[in-house]
Amino acid sequence: MPLSRRGFLRIVGSREEAFSGALIAARGLEAYYAEQQAPGARSRPVLPPGVEEIRINSNENPLGPGRLALDAILGKFPEANRYPFNSSPADTNLVDAIAAKYKVKPENVVLGAGSQEILKNAVRAFTSPERHLVTAAPTFENCTNTAKKLKHGLKEIKVDANFRLDIQPMIDASPGAGLVFFNNPNNPTATVHGAKTVADFVAKVRSLAPQAVILIDEAYHDYVTDPSYESAIPLALATPNVFVARTFSKAYGMAGMRIGYAIGRAETIKPLATLKMPYNVSVFGVAAAIASLDDPQHIADERERNTKVRDFTVQALTSLGCKPTESQGNFVFVDIARPAKEFREACAKSGVMVGRDFPPFEKTHARISIGTMEEMQKAVDVFRNVLRAATTTAGGKGRF
Repeated sequence: MPLSRRGFLRIVGSREEAFSGALIAARGLEAYYAEQQAPGARSRPVLPPGVEEIRINSNENPLGPGRLALDAILGKFPEANRYPFNSSPADTNLVDAIAAKYKVKPENVVLGAGSQEILKNAVRAFTSPERHLVTAAPTFENCTNTAKKLKHGLKEIKVDANFRLDIQPMIDASPGAGLVFFNNPNNPTATVHGAKTVADFVAKVRSLAPQAVILIDEAYHDYVTDPSYESAIPLALATPNVFVARTFSKAYGMAGMRIGYAIGRAETIKPLATLKMPYNVSVFGVAAAIASLDDPQHIADERERNTKVRDFTVQALTSLGCKPTESQGNFVFVDIARPAKEFREACAKSGVMVGRDFPPFEKTHARISIGTMEEMQKAVDVFRNVLRAATTTAGGKGRF
């Protein structure tokens, strides 16, 4: 007997209990998996028994998806037995919806299991032992880690003094490259480059390395408030060998649903379509993503909420003597003047989970995701106690 929507809700409880934002957002998993995959990885800190956890370590939307997306997910349980190509809406309908949003053809869009599949497949498609990857340090590690596993060439360029991607050295490293990864806004530093800088960067790389593919990752696009910033999607559609990666994991609040996409010229992204995993998106994710595209107010509200809480967090950290970067995401990268590992473990004792190490700044900086206002108010109290303890123990040498 098929499971109806009402029957499902009777099994799992009320809608609010069954579909909290935290459930769909899969909060904390990004940090967990990244730490497990890193060389010499150790498990994340364990909370003491009975301590309530505040997960601000994985850059998720703490509230989860909007109401339209939740309703769409609930409506798809009777089709949980179907593959995504055989459901209604099907995965092709999501491709059509994304194409319509950007006024392009379906062949300009490739779906991924989150943007991570897009990034990994880009490394597989465009790099080799002879054609290196150009990327930043630190930046989102998926491209870097994939290149290392495949033993493909790699050139990592340290961010500049303002923690932005260092434009000229990345350009200089592009001759002979197969792929140039440009994370904008950059994770973990939370910084962004404006539209003119990005366009100039693309033009110079294309001049020096016309065979290199440029991947511009805009996972945090919806959180940017810098007026100089614009999406590079129009640039990608107008320029050979350039494409943009997007995800529904961040502002859309669907990290647990694993929906991402690449958009660019058809000939540029065709290798990604060839490499993508069959049935790489779920019936529920497809329905939720389509509904989310029809709910722009949810994104506007989330941007406003995040901006307010981000401003509070930056001001609080500054008042504690820390030095945050100029954040354009739903996280901050902050100079705490001590090792991130020690800070992370000390915060975890009070239930506050902050980001993992990000070399080459793991001895001085921590990444702190933006939770709800209530979560950040509690977290700041913990930060204050932890930082105070660090400066008053071991003869004031900054030991926890």
